[in-house]
Amino acid sequence: MLWANKLPLSLFEVPQVLKHKRRRKWVRKNKRMKGRSIEERPAVVDDGTEMGHWEVDTVVGRRAGREAVVFTAVEKVTRNYIAIRIPGRTCAGVEAALAQLQERYGAEYFSQIFKTMTADNGPEFENLSQFENLGTKIYFTHPYSSWERAQNERHNGLLRDFIPKGMSMERFSDEDILNMADTLNQRPRRVLGYHT
Repeated sequence: MLWANKLPLSLFEVPQVLKHKRRRKWVRKNKRMKGRSIEERPAVVDDGTEMGHWEVDTVVGRRAGREAVVFTAVEKVTRNYIAIRIPGRTCAGVEAALAQLQERYGAEYFSQIFKTMTADNGPEFENLSQFENLGTKIYFTHPYSSWERAQNERHNGLLRDFIPKGMSMERFSDEDILNMADTLNQRPRRVLGYHT
């Protein structure tokens, strides 16, 4: 304001100030964690020296109604990207995707391939901790902290090249989603020395 402190008016003589109520500032408290916090995750996960540590999430097409979504997982060292179409953004859908992965890799090797999984606090990951019985440690990020799963968010952004926001997932088959993930896995990456 160019004329601030140059007019002989007090704050109470300016009508706009009296119209607006002052709002209280409040600090958002952390919601209850669904399981083990990311702070408890071993340092070897962030070092990038050991394979078997995954970041998981879901990609939503259109938010209206209960539509199909894509369950995604990224391995932190090799950047291997897995995308599985599930019927909805529910616990049952995520459990079905993990059961499919368990069937694909075998129950005896599941805990060796998936040593840890890091997920956000979305409602679809409510029952994810039950997979600790298989030997996989599950960690949850802080609310509203997407940078704690950076590789997964990056890969989900790359998946958006094929499925823009707002586009329904119903038009894509399971095979289409797998082909998209294969295409992303075959891209040369600078972080991998331009290998795939």
